[in-house]
Amino acid sequence: MQEKITIIEGPSPTFEIVDEGWSTGVLEGPTLYGVALTHLRTFNGRELVERCHRAWNKQDSIQLEYRDEDGLTKEAPIVAARAAETAEGEMLMLWVRLPDEEIELAIGYEDDDMDESDLDEMDPLV
Repeated sequence: MQEKITIIEGPSPTFEIVDEGWSTGVLEGPTLYGVALTHLRTFNGRELVERCHRAWNKQDSIQLEYRDEDGLTKEAPIVAARAAETAEGEMLMLWVRLPDEEIELAIGYEDDDMDESDLDEMDPLV
């Protein structure tokens, strides 16, 4: 049985791209992947990290199951996990492996400072 950590409530997780040397070691394979970090509030972060360690010690994988912004269920393999206590409560940090197309979506193309006049300047047809 495949282990999972499931996000059951709250917004879709946000992923930050990891561009560190250690992350290239988990990317080898026939498909291009990247590593991304997400921060999740939890009540049992240390137990969830222990679940990850138990799965990895058995040479099994463990998945993060979540809903994307469209409400579709997605899964991403967890490659590293850490729990920390913050002022806001217990935080679970998960590093997950995402396909390249998911990484492009995670980065996004939004610019909060842009308004419609900026879009007109960018449009070659105007």
